[in-house]
Amino acid sequence: MTTVGFVRHGVTAWNKQGRAQGSTDIPLDEDGVRMAERAAERFASDNWDAIYTSPWQRAKRTAEVIGEQLTHAEVIEDKRLRERAGGLIEGTTEADRLAKWGPDWKQLDLQGETHESVIARGMSFIEEMQQRYPDGRVLAISHAGFIKRLLSELLPGTTYEEPLGNTSLTIVKIGENENLCELFNCTSHLQQLKS
Repeated sequence: MTTVGFVRHGVTAWNKQGRAQGSTDIPLDEDGVRMAERAAERFASDNWDAIYTSPWQRAKRTAEVIGEQLTHAEVIEDKRLRERAGGLIEGTTEADRLAKWGPDWKQLDLQGETHESVIARGMSFIEEMQQRYPDGRVLAISHAGFIKRLLSELLPGTTYEEPLGNTSLTIVKIGENENLCELFNCTSHLQQLKS
């Protein structure tokens, strides 16, 4: 089985403001870098074969910080791991969207990337990981929208309502006939930052 550890990037200023980021290339803020450092400490004692990352700088910087601890694992940029393009909602808050498009804004075509497009590139990534690392362990540094959509495909019938935390780890074992979620949305490595 191939094991994929999905990690959401560290926090950004737009995360804190509740703004939709999508394909807007927002960097980590200072807290985001500290979160990535805590995640790196956590992963340092684990055995990961490679680190794949979205090209957006918030994910890429998170991956680079983790890669500094996992010196044996190469950091590889993969555009398939990028966040879903949000179209017209990028840069807006929920209040902005309600004011501009009303309470049913999610039902409108606001020119975002389709769910099907996200799943197609996500599953292409998964299939390649299965071929490259048939019994391996891979970290995929990505984004909440992308990760949750891909989890819905990998784990049909399972719904995860809670938001993914920044630098959270979700581990999925990819089998030939069935996939298993071993860990979901774990941010235990951030406890020392909260105290």
